[in-house]
Amino acid sequence: MKRFLIYTILLFASVSATMAQQTSTERWEMGNKAYMEGAYDKAIEEYCAILEGGEYSMELYYNLANAYFKMENIGKAILYYNKALRIAPSQEDVLHNLAIAETRTKDKITAVPEFFLHRWMRVVRNSVSCNAWGALSVLFFALILTFVLLFLLASRLGVRKAGFYGALCSLLLFVATTAFAISSRNDILTEDEAIVMSSAISVKSSPDRSATDLFVLHEGTKLRIVAEFDEWIEVVIADGKKGWTERKNIETI
Repeated sequence: MKRFLIYTILLFASVSATMAQQTSTERWEMGNKAYMEGAYDKAIEEYCAILEGGEYSMELYYNLANAYFKMENIGKAILYYNKALRIAPSQEDVLHNLAIAETRTKDKITAVPEFFLHRWMRVVRNSVSCNAWGALSVLFFALILTFVLLFLLASRLGVRKAGFYGALCSLLLFVATTAFAISSRNDILTEDEAIVMSSAISVKSSPDRSATDLFVLHEGTKLRIVAEFDEWIEVVIADGKKGWTERKNIETI
């Protein structure tokens, strides 16, 4: 009897998972069909239903962002383009469409110049996905072991030297790729960036509605979150200006 109950539960779970997968696939197809027909509100409804089911992907975020852009909801479009870039930071179509969406925002903020070495490292890191860096890390670790065995077991001096230098180079590449993989994963998991969702918000000097207004931001502007206090968020914009705004005014990437 106990085995029968366990089998029944497992069977039910399997059927439920299959039905959920079929539902998300059907919603994806219906969303794409609605988008092609120009029914962008219907497409958004189907894509959001997939997200609510706990599934996400670069393609889903990208299509959802495109649908919001067609509906002229610039804030949501920029939000989901950025979510897509968290998964695939070098995806050219997403970068292109995000750049177009950002031209529709009111705030033209000049970013603080970035140190060239930090910028170069970020470009290299974003050239491939987090999973790709992880796979490269595993590959170089395997090469380390291979070259170490070659060094230990080879009888000829030239082969031993090749094993030693090969292991050293593989170690350096293993450290670099592992660091890039960890950094990429941290960027995906850390929710310290947000997009302004309201048409206009006042950024204040302290977490208080009666505090002094420092500056005004508009829909679609990207922020970095540095602190939280109840329903207030301390944010920094690209030019270094800092202040407080209510959590309801923004949405994290």
